[in-house]
Formats: sequence, structure tokens, C-alpha cells
Amino acid sequence: MSRSAEIGPSSSPVTADDLDLAVQLALAVLRTAPPAVWSEKAGSLEWDCWETVEHLSDDLFAYAAQLGPRTPPLDGEVPFVWESRRPGGPANAIHADRGAGPTGLLQVLEASGALLVAMVRTTAPQVRAHHAFGISDPEGFAAMGIVETLVHTYDLAQGLGLAWNPPADLCSRALTRLFPNAPESTDPWPTLLWATGRAELHGRPRPTSWRWDGTPRA
Repeated sequence: MSRSAEIGPSSSPVTADDLDLAVQLALAVLRTAPPAVWSEKAGSLEWDCWETVEHLSDDLFAYAAQLGPRTPPLDGEVPFVWESRRPGGPANAIHADRGAGPTGLLQVLEASGALLVAMVRTTAPQVRAHHAFGISDPEGFAAMGIVETLVHTYDLAQGLGLAWNPPADLCSRALTRLFPNAPESTDPWPTLLWATGRAELHGRPRPTSWRWDGTPRA
């Protein structure tokens, strides 16, 4: 299934609604996980599933914060303090109260996602802000949030023993926006996993390093 066959014109934009859908689909799956499995390792990551949700929440929060100032910084991140709770753990500004359990953890994820959705909806498209992979625009940050959500939910699904197969059109728009050189003749979801270093793809080896291109499109 090609990306163009799935969604029509390759210029179809990534929207705040797409991001909201990605977060809500992820939450729906993660809420089915039993409480006892959150300490399991998340797929190929070095973090457990609880830490991975905190990391994903932190990603979404950080992207929202980056768009927040009236004049967003172009040369670095908004200087929140990011810190790890253990050696080798993710360095986050966002941490969930362990006492609130998985329900509270997923509320943190939902709230962080809602912040980014709101910023994408309300930020003028000509605004630019810093990201380590290049200065981007609100659509780019929405696409980044979608990719973070889809692939980290894949990591989590492996650790939690859940099925996760996000919609092809959602994957396709994110691929078109952030990975313009990715194959177009392969299924969008396996292609996104390949582009983010998580799988082989029809004879193409699993990448050992990767990055997206978040620069604004003309």
C-alpha cells in the first residue's frame, strides 16, 4: 500500500486533530494494561514502561513549551530543568506522582498531549521555534508529537503485552512531513517503524541511527 494511495496528495497537512487522535488512541490502548506490568522494559528501550510514558509526556510538553513564548527561541530550548530520577533513566522536566498509579500516569500523558494540541491550534503557521533536528513550525511540532506518540506506544505495547496498530493515514502524513525520503511504496506503519530505527523493512536493514527533518515546507 503506497502512501499516496492511502491519503491522496502527499501535501496533505498534519493537523492538531491528527495529534489529538494519536494521543487518544494511545491512551485507549495503554489504559487496558494491568497495573502490575508497568515496571517491565519498554521494547528495545533501556527504560521501563512507566519511565517511557513520562518521557513521552515530557516530549509533548516540551514541544508545547517551545511554541509558548511570544517570540520562541531559535537557538535553543526553553530552559526548563530536565533531570533523571536514576542513572540511565530519561532526563525529564515532567514526572508523574507514583502514588497516583497508572491512572495518574496516563492523566499526565493526556494533559501533556492536550497542551501541544492547544499550542498547534492557536499558534500562527508562520511562527518558528528551535528543535535539535532543525527549526520548525507548528505543523512540524504536531508531526513530531505524532511520531513520538506512535513509536513510543509501540515500545510500550511490547513491554505491556498489548496490540498496537495505528491508522495508516495518520502514519502516512507524519512520514510525509518528517521523513520525506522514506519509501512510498511500503505500508506506512512498518515504514515509520523502520524510519525510527525500530524494524527492518522489506530487505532494508534496521537503521542504527536516524533523524527526522522538521524544517518548514514551502
